Amino acid sequence: MALHPRMDAVLHGDEAVLAPLVARHPILNNRCTVRHADRVVTMHDKPAQVMRHGAGTSMWGAIDSVKDGEATVAVSCGNTGALMAVSMLRLRKLPGVNRPAIACMWPSRNPGGFNLMLDVGADVKAEADDLLQYATMGASYARNGMGLARPRIGILNVGTEEHKGRAELKEAHERMPRVAEIGSFDYVGFVEGGDLPSNRVDVIVTDGFTGNVALKTGEGTAKLISDFMRDAFQVGFWSKVTAVLAMSSLKRLQKRMDPRRVNGGVFLGLNGTVVKSHGAADATGVAAAIGLAYQLAQVRFIERLAARVASAERAGQDDAPKTDAATGSNPTE
Repeated sequence: MALHPRMDAVLHGDEAVLAPLVARHPILNNRCTVRHADRVVTMHDKPAQVMRHGAGTSMWGAIDSVKDGEATVAVSCGNTGALMAVSMLRLRKLPGVNRPAIACMWPSRNPGGFNLMLDVGADVKAEADDLLQYATMGASYARNGMGLARPRIGILNVGTEEHKGRAELKEAHERMPRVAEIGSFDYVGFVEGGDLPSNRVDVIVTDGFTGNVALKTGEGTAKLISDFMRDAFQVGFWSKVTAVLAMSSLKRLQKRMDPRRVNGGVFLGLNGTVVKSHGAADATGVAAAIGLAYQLAQVRFIERLAARVASAERAGQDDAPKTDAATGSNPTE
C-alpha cells in the first residue's frame, strides 16, 4: 500500500488472525478495515455448493463489498470456479453480456512484454456473439489496463485461412470488422497458437476450453524450460562457471518472464471488477494483483467496459445474420 497512498482496503477473514497482522504495519493504520468472516471457501468446495451455502464466507463478503459499493474491486486468491459463481450470483452480468470471461496475460514480444488472452476458463464454450463480446471486453481492458490506445485483436484458430475453423469462428470473423469499427480496435483476423507470444496481436480471443488448455500448456512449458536450464547449468564445474558469467542475462530473462509481475486474471462482463490472483502467489504476486485492481479502479474500468459492451452489442445486432421467422433459415446462406 506504500505504492498507492490513495488506496484503502477492506480485508475479509478471521479477525483474530488478520487484526494482529494489520497492527504490525503502521502504514495500514486507518487505511485497512477488517470484516470478520467465520468461514472460508476451500479449494475443494464445488461452485454449486458455495452458491447455495457460501453466505458468511470471506469470499462472499469480499464480493458483497463490491456489490454494496464499499469497495471498487475485489481481489481473491481462492477457488476460481467458486469465485466466478459467487461473482455472477452477487454482481450479475453486465447488460448484453451472455458469458463473462477470464482474461490473463501471456508473455510476448510486444513492447509491454505481454499479450492478453480471453476466455481462459470462465466457460468451456463460446458462440459467435460471445467471441464478439470477448473482443470488445479485451479491447477495453487492453486500453485501460495496458495503456494501448488502439489494441490489435485476433481470433485463435487452427489456421489463418478464412475457410478454416468451426462455424462460430467463421461467423465471428465475418462480423468482427464492424465491431472493431465501433470499438476502436484493429482486427488482424485469425491467429494461430504460435502467435500467442508474438508481436502480431495484442488481444487473443478464444473459448474458455481452448484458452485454459493453452494457458496451462504455456505454464507447464515455461516450468519445463526453467528446470532444463537449471539442470544444464549444474552438470559440471564449467557449467556452473558459465552460469555465474551469464547470471545478469539470466536475471533479465527471469524478470521479463516472471508471471508474478502480471499475476491476476480479471473477470470481465460483470457489474463489478473482480481480480483473481493465483492461489500459490507469493507476496510479490499478490502485490501485483492488488496493483492491477488499483489501476482498474483509478480509470473507472467497469463504467468504460459497460459502455463499450453496449456499443458493440448494437453493432453486432446490426450485422448479425438475419433469420427468416417462418422457416428459421438464414436467407443469406
